[in-house]
Amino acid sequence: MTIAGGARDRGQRAWIWLAACLGVLAVQVLVQHLMGRLWICECGYVKLWEGAVNSSGNSQHIADWYTPSHIIHGFVFYGLGHLLLRGKPLSARLLLATLIETAWEIVENTPMVINRYRSATISLDYFGDSILNSTMDTLAMAAGFLIAARLPVAVTVTLAIFLELFTGWMIRDNLVLNVLMLVWPLDAVKAWQAGV
Repeated sequence: MTIAGGARDRGQRAWIWLAACLGVLAVQVLVQHLMGRLWICECGYVKLWEGAVNSSGNSQHIADWYTPSHIIHGFVFYGLGHLLLRGKPLSARLLLATLIETAWEIVENTPMVINRYRSATISLDYFGDSILNSTMDTLAMAAGFLIAARLPVAVTVTLAIFLELFTGWMIRDNLVLNVLMLVWPLDAVKAWQAGV
């Protein structure tokens, strides 16, 4: 096999992996549609950015204050793929990341998890993601994954810390606090998040 032939084969395999990622994303959309999720915000329009955290528009539009958390998911899943699929193409590792993110997006929008968010966190008015927002969350994860693939580890870690600190400062919530409050809610953290 020639060098050009080997590169062509790798390129074709990469396209197959990427097509599989799109297929997984399509399954996410279909499952959420079958779950009764709304395609877009109930308000009837689409915004590029929803800056109000405790509003009916949160988790309904293209991006919001939780988008950085999904970018960080991509950083984490890139590292996981590097550990578990060492030697596999980047596109195969992206498929693993997409499978994990899609599974979370589906579980996150089940009544059980929605009710958990409403009872254990400050997200009292949370009623799940629109299909648009959930799809964009998965694409934000993919962007984070690809950013991590290009940046040195130290820069990726620094960027993750910056995103966590910035969103924590701006909205009193971030990925770490979100996971903590979902898994092991603390009254002191909930009070701080509520500004009490």
